[in-house]
Amino acid sequence: MHIEQFICEFSRSDDGADDSLDARRRAYERLHARRRPADPADMRIHDEILAGVGVRRFRPARCHAGDVVYLHGGGWNLGSVDSHHGITANLAERLQREVISVDYRLLPEASYAEALADCRAVVESLAPGAVIGDSAGGRLAIDVAHTSEWKGLLGLIYPVVGAPTRENLGDDAPLLSRADILSLWRMAAPGAPDVPANLPPVPNIEALSAERDPLTRPLERAVDAWRRAGASVGYRCAPDMVHAALHGHAELPAMRIAWQDFCQAIARRLEDEA
Repeated sequence: MHIEQFICEFSRSDDGADDSLDARRRAYERLHARRRPADPADMRIHDEILAGVGVRRFRPARCHAGDVVYLHGGGWNLGSVDSHHGITANLAERLQREVISVDYRLLPEASYAEALADCRAVVESLAPGAVIGDSAGGRLAIDVAHTSEWKGLLGLIYPVVGAPTRENLGDDAPLLSRADILSLWRMAAPGAPDVPANLPPVPNIEALSAERDPLTRPLERAVDAWRRAGASVGYRCAPDMVHAALHGHAELPAMRIAWQDFCQAIARRLEDEA
C-alpha cells in the first residue's frame, strides 16, 4: 500500500454529515475492525478486569516471562482495546511476551486524571517490564512514569510531549493538524500533571515517530533533552509516514521497517534486564 492510499482510507467518514462524538467513535471502531488482521495462530486472548479496569490480554504460544502494558491512542476520546487489537496482537507476537492492553476511560465522560488513574492502576498492579503507548496513549505512558513508582522501560510511538502550542508543534500534516492537537489538549490539560517536557520520565526509553506529523518536532526536542539529562533513549523516525500509520505497519514498507526496529529494540532491552 502507498501512503497516500492509506491517508485516503483513514480520511473517509462513514457517517456523512454526522460529526457527533458517538458517530466518530463508531466510525473509528468500524474502520479498524475492517482492517484488523487475523490473530496469530495459538495466541491466547481474553478480556478481564484488573485493578478495577478493563484489559485485554494477548499471550503468544511462545512467551517469555515479564509483562508489557499497552496504552492505546485515539486522542483520549476515541479508541479501545478493539481498535488497537491488531497492533497489540502483533506486538505480543514480536516480543514473545504477554501484552496487556488497557481499556481506560475516555474523555469527555471522564477526565484526563481519571484516564491516567486507570492506566496507573494497571501498571502498579502488574509492575511490567515495559509500558508502551501510542499517540494519546504515549502521553498517558509518560505521565504514568512521572506519577508512579514504576520505572521500567518506556516505549513511545508519536506521543504528545509537553504542553503543545502552535509555536512548538511541527507543520500540519495529513490525518493530524496542529488545530486538532490543540483542541484535544485543551480538553485533557486540566487533568494532566505539570511535569517539564525535558525531564526524562524513566532512565530507559525507546521512541518511534512519523516524518509527516506535527508531534515529531516536540518529541525530537524531548529526546535530545532526555539524552542530555542522562537517559538512554533509542529513536527512529519512519520516513514519509503520517500519524496513525502504525495501523498500517503490515502494508506500509517504511512503517513496517520502523515498527520492526522499535519492537526489536524493546525486546533487546527486556532481555538485557531479565
